[in-house]
Amino acid sequence: LVQKILLLEAHTIQATSIAKSLYKNGYHIISFCDEKFSYGYYTRYAHEKRLTPSCTKDPDKYYRYLLDYLRSEKIAAVLPMSDDSAALLSKHRETLSQYTAFAAPSYEVFENGYDKNKLMAACRENDIPHPYTIDLSKHFDLQTMKYPAILKPNITSGARGMVIIHNPEEFWEKYPSIQREYGNCHLQEYIPAGGNQFKVQLYLDKKNNLIQSSAICKYRWYPVHGGSSCCNESIENPDLINTCHKLLEKIKWVGFADFDLIEDPRDHSLKIMELNPRIPACVKSAIVSGIDWGNVIVDDILGNTQNNYTYTPGKFLRFLGFEILWFLKSPDRFKTHPNWFKFFGKNIFYQDLEFTDLKSFLFGTWGNIRKLCNPKFRQTKKGTNK
Repeated sequence: LVQKILLLEAHTIQATSIAKSLYKNGYHIISFCDEKFSYGYYTRYAHEKRLTPSCTKDPDKYYRYLLDYLRSEKIAAVLPMSDDSAALLSKHRETLSQYTAFAAPSYEVFENGYDKNKLMAACRENDIPHPYTIDLSKHFDLQTMKYPAILKPNITSGARGMVIIHNPEEFWEKYPSIQREYGNCHLQEYIPAGGNQFKVQLYLDKKNNLIQSSAICKYRWYPVHGGSSCCNESIENPDLINTCHKLLEKIKWVGFADFDLIEDPRDHSLKIMELNPRIPACVKSAIVSGIDWGNVIVDDILGNTQNNYTYTPGKFLRFLGFEILWFLKSPDRFKTHPNWFKFFGKNIFYQDLEFTDLKSFLFGTWGNIRKLCNPKFRQTKKGTNK
């Protein structure tokens, strides 16, 4: 009997890579999508696609829809493709686990990782490198911060709501409106440009054992003042893995975690910036380098024997749509590494373009163009406000 795997928020670009991996391994893939013009809805690697309520806009309605579906269908495992769906699985872990299998920490642990302020507190308590951070929910002294600094919402994605602050007076000018729109915030040391940026992916089982890991170095991102990776390279860096694993052990994390880290050019230390509780959009970097993340996760959830994967770093992954936008906006377009004009090579792959899945690329790209025509969406993609 073919086992069914359900991907939540599968309109996302990472769902196409995960669906392909699991499809090729003989699973029946079902995608929950809240928008039709998307990469995930039109991928050929999903057997079924269902338009659902929005997990972001109405999580309670989404939860009821998911619960009804799981009660009526035999689903072997569920994988979240977004922060919101990962939060939902964690929050309703006890109820949903009666009907299917998935990997998620308790909601208290989830918040300690996903909430950027709480994550920085965990780093501080366990002597793990991180930017100096002031918790604005407690008594604070703005004079202890070196400026410029960054005002950040505790819970946000990308660079939404982040504002550069140059002095205490400017903080009091901008803080009230940011807090009203995005909720609780923290003030964080600004890491100057000049260092590398990294992403690290790890998966821990229920006993906090590290099952698998991968890492990338980001070369370009959009928006250019802080945003999603649009050109990266898979790398091997045990120190990065060990640092992130140590933190996950301390907070008792279970399941998948994706970290953003930055190199401080002043002392070359590698500092943890945030934890994303779901598979990242650039997961294809690891997959083409030999780490089949979809099957790694499903094998652990279902209790299957883990395969031995051979990791071959040095693969470049480009997001064609964001690369074009980066080229139009960046003053470094002609002096970037790797060369922006090198489009083909045995180690060059595309995040959005899969020649065996062209329908996904065409409709996903069209969906992005539609979004860019929306002023509210463009506002969220401005990056860190200076």
